[in-house]
Amino acid sequence: MAWWAWMIVAAISLAIEMFVFDAQFYLVFFGISAALVGFLGLAGVDMPDWAQVLALSVLAVTSMVTFRKRAYELVRNRTGHVEERLTIGDRVTVPVRLEPSQTCRVDYRGTSWTARNVDETPIEAGREAVIARVDGLVLMVRAPA
Repeated sequence: MAWWAWMIVAAISLAIEMFVFDAQFYLVFFGISAALVGFLGLAGVDMPDWAQVLALSVLAVTSMVTFRKRAYELVRNRTGHVEERLTIGDRVTVPVRLEPSQTCRVDYRGTSWTARNVDETPIEAGREAVIARVDGLVLMVRAPA
């Protein structure tokens, strides 16, 4: 395969990783490996197609196994997940009476969240509730002890 074709594969892989997936880094290593195979072709290294595919496979798998976890943790720690930035045990004010398993909207850290009462007792309107955990974009709250 021509060197420029590997560069196109690399660009497409990296673009898909950036705009479609949530920084899982699988296609990053595939794209970098495709670019390296393209650079080998550009440098004049003449390999048959099967050897280029083999080189791509070995480079992609080796780099993924070696570097993916560290790279993913580095980016994840920098951006932080919602659950990591929220403090379990923080308090929110419930604007309406919140029965067990019901949801309502609450303000927390400058934005509006959905809160679900995971306690067996209702939380009265205007009272505080404690964040027990976070499930996606829903605050799981309970009445304070």
